[in-house]
Amino acid sequence: MSAFDLLIVGVTRPGHSVPCEIGVIEGRIAAIGPELGPAAVRIEAQGAMAIPGYAETHIHLDKAMILDRCSICNGTLAEAVSLTASAKSGFTREDVYARAAQVIEMAIVSGTNAMRSFVELDPRAGLRSFQALLDIRRAYDHAINLTLCAFAQEGLTQELETAALLKTALENGADQIGGCPYMDPDPTAHVTAIFDLAQDYNVAVDFHADFDLDPEGSALPEIIAQTERRGWGGRVSIGHATKMSAMAPQMVDELARRLASAGISVTALPATDLFLNGRDHDRLVPRGVAPLQTLDAQGVLTTIASNNVLNPFTPYGDANLIRMANLFANLAQLASDQELARCFDMVSANGFAQLGLERDLRVGAPADLVLVDAPTPADAVRRLAAPIMGFKTGCQTFVRERARLTGTDGHAHRKKAHP
Repeated sequence: MSAFDLLIVGVTRPGHSVPCEIGVIEGRIAAIGPELGPAAVRIEAQGAMAIPGYAETHIHLDKAMILDRCSICNGTLAEAVSLTASAKSGFTREDVYARAAQVIEMAIVSGTNAMRSFVELDPRAGLRSFQALLDIRRAYDHAINLTLCAFAQEGLTQELETAALLKTALENGADQIGGCPYMDPDPTAHVTAIFDLAQDYNVAVDFHADFDLDPEGSALPEIIAQTERRGWGGRVSIGHATKMSAMAPQMVDELARRLASAGISVTALPATDLFLNGRDHDRLVPRGVAPLQTLDAQGVLTTIASNNVLNPFTPYGDANLIRMANLFANLAQLASDQELARCFDMVSANGFAQLGLERDLRVGAPADLVLVDAPTPADAVRRLAAPIMGFKTGCQTFVRERARLTGTDGHAHRKKAHP
């Protein structure tokens, strides 16, 4: 008689140097320890590190993979918005589904098992993209938790039809509401309208905000004030926040304290923010990425995410979050094991927390697991370690073979050194 439905043996865990076994019963972790006993399915981890997986907190599945219909000339934010707005008027439900499926499959085999995707709702896109992503959520539910955030990318106060579309989405499956105050002629009214919808439908809210390198005119004080006034702490996140990279250290510290006190999390999008920012500099081009390490030290919940894949905002990418963690560590000049472990948290534990999901390697938790070919989280970030296998509620979702060298006899060879 099998004691477990699934048994993963020879696995390591962050903070534990001794390999163990993880036993799964009915989709949950039932035991962790040595020599747990028989199982219906036994998998050899060969020393791989088990983690709850990665959490993608900020991605746009609806406008991914559209470089074939957009010609980038200037590489600016304004151009990216314009090119994408033009392209999305021609999006169909089938088109969005096909492109989103490519990206979500790349994310799954890269170890991501939770994701928040924004979906744009406005007179150009209508509800087509939203309907496609509802289809995607159903189709890939066996492998990934997909949170959908109804999003007003191109403003709200100047296009009142958008508000009706946002409400329709919230009444038909959208989980959260999102706004973009820097694209609205009245940023304060935009923030207020998005918060009103969040309260009306009792959902979390995200703002894409402060996406430039001018330290003045930040929307963060208004977002902080409304978060506190409405009691929405722990349910508000901000993406980009690149203005902070241009602020004096004391100003960043003050904002960090206020964000932490208000319970607002911040997400950096290093691939996009590096690509779009600083193009008016002809030398010493600024990095233009939010200083997450400073915010983290002040107690702000921080995450690193992809934002876009193969579109005018980010004309490259493969939905690989450990690559984003490595990129951020490089540009933030982080080196110690502790610093890199915190970067790892920004694409894993912190991401789950921002999405309101409980993920942990403990008895009783859902058996949502990813095995990574690395001994520690810091090492995974240093070497962009590949995930080799994933599970959702104990069911295998992907497998990637470890790379190995082969010789003519099928074994790896090394050249002998000459004397």
